[in-house]
Amino acid sequence: MSCNISEHKHKFLHELPKCEHHVHVEGTLSPELLFSLAKRNNITLPDHFPGSVELCNERYDNFADLQDFLDHYYIGMSVLINEQDFEDLAYEYFKKAKSDGLHHTEVFFDPQGHVERGISIETVVNGLNKACKKAEEELKISTKLIMCLLRHLPVPNCIETIKSAHKYYNDGTIHGLGLDSSEKPFPPELFESCYKLVKENHPNALLTAHAGEEADPIFITNSLDLLNVTRIDHGVQSHRDDELLKRLADNKIMLSVCPLSNVKLQVVNDVKELPIRKFLEFNVPFSINSDDPAYFGGYILDNYIAIEDRFQLTGEEWVKIAKNGVYGSFIDDKRKEEIYNAIDEVYNKYKDLI
Repeated sequence: MSCNISEHKHKFLHELPKCEHHVHVEGTLSPELLFSLAKRNNITLPDHFPGSVELCNERYDNFADLQDFLDHYYIGMSVLINEQDFEDLAYEYFKKAKSDGLHHTEVFFDPQGHVERGISIETVVNGLNKACKKAEEELKISTKLIMCLLRHLPVPNCIETIKSAHKYYNDGTIHGLGLDSSEKPFPPELFESCYKLVKENHPNALLTAHAGEEADPIFITNSLDLLNVTRIDHGVQSHRDDELLKRLADNKIMLSVCPLSNVKLQVVNDVKELPIRKFLEFNVPFSINSDDPAYFGGYILDNYIAIEDRFQLTGEEWVKIAKNGVYGSFIDDKRKEEIYNAIDEVYNKYKDLI
């Protein structure tokens, strides 16, 4: 626990009901599970890949940038073969996040990263969906699955992926569409046809996209204008454009901010450089998330603690952040009200102590 955080404040942040909107299920693959699945599935990892849990952890501490991380990340995905692997992967994340105070999560997954190596989308979705149902029954957290497109792959490949997922949108297994992978060389306008296809066929699907992590604020603006997204993943570069900040605030466009990820991938040198105060000043709604927690050294509570350590927010500010996360979640009003009430209960428990 940081010396800047009292014991009561730490307990408050731990118990504060959380919604996570930016977590890649493949990025929750711990080194321990990675090597366990490699053994279970008789996968031989490349010679240049770290050969032990300890070496993996050391590698995770030294990513040069986003692309360096992705190169490692895609190799790690190779151990995921069967439905059980995807179920085990997702459920391990759900259990960890539940222990951090999670009440609702919207999980990204990258089917293209699996299909291109011979794993069917059915295997991926069925395994993840089993974990979601188990988490809702046993852990009492609500879950949603958001399929992401890999922006470094050709658009026709993305279109085929969307078509292959139509039945899962129709039956409510998949709830949204996202866009991830290397940002800078692949602007949002490349994917207009993809987002249009989903919107035409599944008008109730949530649309979101990674934008403004490393790239200019125009990537955020174009994601809003051309892809018609209602949420922005990362979005930290929006602080460079006050008019954009006003737009995000006025339209209640939530940013899914990932503090420890931004440090690991050298978007910022330290969490204290993130525009948290400016977002609060402009009333821009944002949630705090873990992104790829197995690789970036922190799950959702670790990210809450990192923000508190650097910014010493008031209890009221934390309630605002938590409630903005609920408001921006893809859940019905009844579920939102349940989590709002739970937030108030925790705040009332600690308000005179923090």
